[in-house]
Amino acid sequence: MLVRIVLVLPFLATTLVAMPFDVAQGTLEHSRGVQTARPLPEHETFVRATRDNLIRSQRAQFNYAYKERRTEFNMNPFGRIGTGGIEGWEVTPIDNGAVILRKLIERDGKRVTDGEIDRIKVKEERRQQGRRTAMEDVVAMLTFKMARREAVNGRDAIVITFTPKPDGEPQTREGRIAKSFSGSVWVDESAREVIRIEAKAVDTISFGFGLIARLNKGSRVTLHREPIDGALWLPTSIRFAGEGRALLLRKLNVDQRIEWSEYRKVLDSGP
Repeated sequence: MLVRIVLVLPFLATTLVAMPFDVAQGTLEHSRGVQTARPLPEHETFVRATRDNLIRSQRAQFNYAYKERRTEFNMNPFGRIGTGGIEGWEVTPIDNGAVILRKLIERDGKRVTDGEIDRIKVKEERRQQGRRTAMEDVVAMLTFKMARREAVNGRDAIVITFTPKPDGEPQTREGRIAKSFSGSVWVDESAREVIRIEAKAVDTISFGFGLIARLNKGSRVTLHREPIDGALWLPTSIRFAGEGRALLLRKLNVDQRIEWSEYRKVLDSGP
Protein backbone atom coordinates (compact mmCIF):
# COMPACT_ATOMS: atom_id res chain seq x y z
CA MET A 1 0.00 0.00 0.00
CA LEU A 2 2.64 2.54 1.04
CA VAL A 3 4.91 1.46 -1.81
CA ARG A 4 2.23 2.51 -4.30
CA ILE A 5 2.06 6.02 -2.81
CA VAL A 6 5.85 6.30 -2.54
CA LEU A 7 6.25 5.39 -6.23
CA VAL A 8 3.78 8.04 -7.41
CA LEU A 9 5.91 11.01 -6.24
CA PRO A 10 9.06 10.28 -8.27
CA PHE A 11 6.70 9.44 -11.12
CA LEU A 12 4.99 12.81 -10.60
CA ALA A 13 8.36 14.56 -10.82
CA THR A 14 8.72 13.33 -14.39
CA THR A 15 5.14 13.99 -15.43
CA LEU A 16 4.96 17.52 -14.03
CA VAL A 17 6.81 18.81 -17.09
CA ALA A 18 4.91 16.76 -19.64
CA MET A 19 2.16 19.33 -20.18
CA PRO A 20 1.78 23.14 -20.31
CA PHE A 21 1.59 25.14 -17.07
CA ASP A 22 -0.38 28.20 -16.14
CA VAL A 23 2.50 30.64 -15.81
CA ALA A 24 2.57 33.85 -13.80
CA GLN A 25 3.99 36.84 -15.70
CA GLY A 26 6.26 37.82 -12.82
CA THR A 27 6.92 37.39 -9.13
CA LEU A 28 7.77 39.62 -6.18
CA GLU A 29 10.91 38.70 -4.31
CA HIS A 30 12.27 39.91 -0.98
CA SER A 31 15.90 40.98 -0.92
CA ARG A 32 17.10 42.70 2.25
CA GLY A 33 13.62 43.98 2.91
CA VAL A 34 13.13 45.46 -0.58
CA GLN A 35 10.57 44.06 -3.02
CA THR A 36 11.76 43.76 -6.61
CA ALA A 37 9.92 42.33 -9.60
CA ARG A 38 11.68 39.63 -11.60
CA PRO A 39 9.91 37.53 -14.21
CA LEU A 40 9.85 33.77 -13.94
CA PRO A 41 11.98 31.84 -16.47
CA GLU A 42 10.82 31.30 -20.01
CA HIS A 43 8.38 28.42 -19.83
CA GLU A 44 9.26 26.22 -22.79
CA THR A 45 13.04 26.26 -22.25
CA PHE A 46 12.70 25.68 -18.50
CA VAL A 47 10.26 22.81 -18.94
CA ARG A 48 12.28 21.08 -21.64
CA ALA A 49 15.54 21.18 -19.66
CA THR A 50 13.90 19.98 -16.43
CA ARG A 51 12.11 17.16 -18.24
CA ASP A 52 15.30 16.01 -19.98
CA ASN A 53 17.18 15.97 -16.65
CA LEU A 54 14.45 13.94 -14.94
CA ILE A 55 14.32 11.37 -17.72
CA ARG A 56 18.12 11.08 -17.73
CA SER A 57 18.18 10.60 -13.95
CA GLN A 58 15.47 7.95 -14.01
CA ARG A 59 17.33 5.96 -16.64
CA ALA A 60 20.68 6.36 -14.90
CA GLN A 61 19.30 5.19 -11.55
CA PHE A 62 19.11 1.63 -12.88
CA ASN A 63 22.92 1.69 -13.10
CA TYR A 64 23.42 2.42 -9.39
CA ALA A 65 23.55 0.30 -6.26
CA TYR A 66 22.69 2.03 -2.98
CA LYS A 67 21.73 1.62 0.67
CA GLU A 68 18.08 1.97 1.71
CA ARG A 69 17.08 2.70 5.30
CA ARG A 70 13.43 2.53 6.45
CA THR A 71 12.45 4.10 9.77
CA GLU A 72 9.07 3.90 11.49
CA PHE A 73 8.14 6.80 13.78
CA ASN A 74 5.70 6.76 16.69
CA MET A 75 4.51 9.15 19.38
CA ASN A 76 4.88 8.20 23.04
CA PRO A 77 2.31 9.02 25.77
CA PHE A 78 4.18 12.27 26.50
CA GLY A 79 3.68 13.55 22.95
CA ARG A 80 7.27 13.02 21.86
CA ILE A 81 8.16 11.38 18.57
CA GLY A 82 10.41 8.33 18.78
CA THR A 83 11.60 5.70 16.34
CA GLY A 84 10.06 2.28 16.02
CA GLY A 85 11.41 -0.40 13.71
CA ILE A 86 14.43 0.38 11.53
CA GLU A 87 15.51 -1.72 8.54
CA GLY A 88 18.52 -1.35 6.29
CA TRP A 89 18.65 -2.83 2.80
CA GLU A 90 21.39 -3.15 0.19
CA VAL A 91 19.92 -2.60 -3.27
CA THR A 92 21.79 -3.71 -6.40
CA PRO A 93 20.72 -3.80 -10.07
CA ILE A 94 21.63 -7.00 -11.92
CA ASP A 95 20.95 -8.52 -15.35
CA ASN A 96 21.74 -5.20 -17.05
CA GLY A 97 19.26 -3.38 -14.81
CA ALA A 98 16.31 -5.66 -15.60
CA VAL A 99 16.25 -7.04 -12.04
CA ILE A 100 16.70 -5.27 -8.69
CA LEU A 101 18.23 -7.32 -5.88
CA ARG A 102 17.30 -6.19 -2.34
CA LYS A 103 19.07 -7.75 0.65
CA LEU A 104 18.22 -7.04 4.30
CA ILE A 105 21.47 -6.05 6.08
CA GLU A 106 20.28 -4.24 9.24
CA ARG A 107 17.41 -4.43 11.71
CA ASP A 108 17.01 -1.97 14.61
CA GLY A 109 20.66 -0.95 14.48
CA LYS A 110 22.03 -4.50 14.46
CA ARG A 111 23.80 -6.12 11.53
CA VAL A 112 21.90 -8.96 9.82
CA THR A 113 24.13 -11.60 8.26
CA ASP A 114 21.50 -13.93 6.80
CA GLY A 115 18.87 -11.40 5.83
CA GLU A 116 16.11 -12.09 3.35
CA ILE A 117 16.73 -11.39 -0.34
CA ASP A 118 14.10 -10.04 -2.73
CA ARG A 119 14.38 -10.11 -6.52
CA ILE A 120 12.24 -7.46 -8.21
CA LYS A 121 11.82 -7.56 -11.98
CA VAL A 122 11.72 -4.12 -13.60
CA LYS A 123 8.68 -4.07 -15.81
CA GLU A 124 8.30 -1.85 -18.84
CA GLU A 125 4.82 -0.39 -19.13
CA ARG A 126 2.96 -1.20 -22.32
CA ARG A 127 0.19 0.96 -23.69
CA GLN A 128 -3.26 -0.62 -23.81
CA GLN A 129 -5.30 0.35 -26.84
CA GLY A 130 -7.71 3.16 -26.06
CA ARG A 131 -6.25 3.80 -22.58
CA ARG A 132 -3.71 6.26 -21.19
CA THR A 133 -0.35 5.13 -19.84
CA ALA A 134 0.24 5.67 -16.11
CA MET A 135 2.31 8.78 -16.85
CA GLU A 136 -0.34 10.22 -19.14
CA ASP A 137 -3.01 9.42 -16.57
CA VAL A 138 -1.20 11.27 -13.76
CA VAL A 139 -0.82 14.31 -16.02
CA ALA A 140 -4.50 14.16 -16.99
CA MET A 141 -5.59 14.20 -13.34
CA LEU A 142 -3.69 17.33 -12.29
CA THR A 143 -3.44 21.05 -13.05
CA PHE A 144 0.07 22.56 -12.82
CA LYS A 145 1.04 26.20 -12.28
CA MET A 146 4.45 27.87 -12.24
CA ALA A 147 3.79 29.96 -9.15
CA ARG A 148 6.82 31.81 -7.75
CA ARG A 149 10.54 31.90 -7.01
CA GLU A 150 12.02 30.98 -3.60
CA ALA A 151 15.49 30.55 -2.11
CA VAL A 152 16.40 26.97 -1.15
CA ASN A 153 19.78 26.42 0.52
CA GLY A 154 20.96 29.74 -0.87
CA ARG A 155 19.93 28.94 -4.45
CA ASP A 156 16.96 30.18 -6.49
CA ALA A 157 14.19 27.64 -6.99
CA ILE A 158 11.00 27.84 -9.05
CA VAL A 159 7.91 26.59 -7.21
CA ILE A 160 5.36 24.68 -9.28
CA THR A 161 2.01 23.90 -7.65
CA PHE A 162 -0.36 21.08 -8.59
CA THR A 163 -4.02 20.44 -7.78
CA PRO A 164 -6.41 17.66 -8.83
CA LYS A 165 -8.88 18.30 -11.61
CA PRO A 166 -12.42 17.98 -10.19
CA ASP A 167 -13.70 16.34 -13.37
CA GLY A 168 -10.72 14.01 -13.85
CA GLU A 169 -11.56 10.35 -14.47
CA PRO A 170 -8.47 8.18 -13.80
CA GLN A 171 -7.81 5.05 -15.81
CA THR A 172 -4.84 3.70 -13.82
CA ARG A 173 -3.92 3.05 -10.19
CA GLU A 174 -1.30 5.80 -10.38
CA GLY A 175 -3.88 8.24 -11.72
CA ARG A 176 -6.31 7.43 -8.89
CA ILE A 177 -3.63 8.09 -6.26
CA ALA A 178 -2.39 11.29 -7.95
CA LYS A 179 -5.94 12.68 -8.10
CA SER A 180 -6.08 12.52 -4.29
CA PHE A 181 -3.13 14.91 -3.80
CA SER A 182 -2.29 18.59 -4.14
CA GLY A 183 1.08 20.15 -3.41
CA SER A 184 4.21 21.89 -4.64
CA VAL A 185 7.42 21.05 -6.50
CA TRP A 186 10.66 23.02 -6.05
CA VAL A 187 12.96 23.08 -9.10
CA ASP A 188 16.52 24.44 -8.90
CA GLU A 189 16.42 27.32 -11.38
CA SER A 190 20.04 27.04 -12.48
CA ALA A 191 20.44 23.24 -12.51
CA ARG A 192 16.89 22.62 -13.81
CA GLU A 193 16.54 19.78 -11.30
CA VAL A 194 13.68 18.89 -8.96
CA ILE A 195 14.81 19.50 -5.36
CA ARG A 196 11.70 18.67 -3.34
CA ILE A 197 8.08 17.60 -3.70
CA GLU A 198 5.52 18.12 -0.94
CA ALA A 199 2.04 16.68 -1.32
CA LYS A 200 -1.06 16.51 0.88
CA ALA A 201 -4.04 14.23 0.42
CA VAL A 202 -7.16 16.27 -0.30
CA ASP A 203 -9.37 13.19 -0.37
CA THR A 204 -9.51 9.72 1.16
CA ILE A 205 -7.24 7.17 -0.55
CA SER A 206 -8.71 3.66 -0.76
CA PHE A 207 -6.96 0.37 -1.46
CA GLY A 208 -8.97 -2.68 -2.46
CA PHE A 209 -12.17 -0.62 -2.59
CA GLY A 210 -11.50 0.36 1.01
CA LEU A 211 -11.53 -3.25 2.23
CA ILE A 212 -7.74 -3.53 2.54
CA ALA A 213 -7.01 -0.02 3.79
CA ARG A 214 -8.23 3.54 3.68
CA LEU A 215 -5.98 6.56 4.31
CA ASN A 216 -7.58 9.76 5.52
CA LYS A 217 -7.58 13.20 3.96
CA GLY A 218 -4.62 15.20 5.29
CA SER A 219 -1.98 12.47 4.84
CA ARG A 220 1.33 14.02 3.80
CA VAL A 221 4.33 12.90 1.75
CA THR A 222 7.63 14.66 1.04
CA LEU A 223 10.38 13.67 -1.42
CA HIS A 224 13.94 15.11 -1.54
CA ARG A 225 16.49 14.87 -4.38
CA GLU A 226 20.19 15.85 -4.36
CA PRO A 227 23.21 15.69 -6.70
CA ILE A 228 25.00 12.42 -5.94
CA ASP A 229 27.51 11.94 -8.77
CA GLY A 230 28.61 15.14 -10.42
CA ALA A 231 25.61 16.55 -12.27
CA LEU A 232 23.36 13.52 -11.65
CA TRP A 233 20.49 14.11 -9.19
CA LEU A 234 18.73 11.16 -7.52
CA PRO A 235 16.19 10.72 -4.67
CA THR A 236 17.70 10.81 -1.16
CA SER A 237 14.65 10.56 1.11
CA ILE A 238 10.89 10.34 1.26
CA ARG A 239 8.58 10.56 4.27
CA PHE A 240 4.93 9.59 4.52
CA ALA A 241 2.62 10.32 7.46
CA GLY A 242 -1.10 9.67 7.74
CA GLU A 243 -3.97 7.98 9.53
CA GLY A 244 -6.75 5.71 8.38
CA ARG A 245 -8.27 2.27 8.73
CA ALA A 246 -7.01 -1.19 7.85
CA LEU A 247 -9.44 -4.04 7.07
CA LEU A 248 -12.32 -1.62 7.85
CA LEU A 249 -11.90 -1.86 11.63
CA ARG A 250 -8.29 -1.51 12.78
CA LYS A 251 -7.03 2.06 13.21
CA LEU A 252 -4.00 2.76 11.04
CA ASN A 253 -1.26 5.25 12.00
CA VAL A 254 1.60 5.53 9.51
CA ASP A 255 4.75 7.63 9.81
CA GLN A 256 7.63 6.26 7.79
CA ARG A 257 10.83 7.67 6.32
CA ILE A 258 12.88 6.00 3.60
CA GLU A 259 16.43 7.22 2.96
CA TRP A 260 18.71 6.34 0.05
CA SER A 261 22.47 6.80 0.35
CA GLU A 262 25.90 5.54 -0.75
CA TYR A 263 24.99 5.49 -4.42
CA ARG A 264 27.66 3.80 -6.52
CA LYS A 265 27.64 3.03 -10.21
CA VAL A 266 27.78 -0.68 -10.96
CA LEU A 267 26.36 -0.87 -14.52
CA ASP A 268 26.87 1.06 -17.74
CA SER A 269 23.34 0.80 -19.08
CA GLY A 270 19.78 0.17 -17.89
CA PRO A 271 16.43 -0.85 -19.32
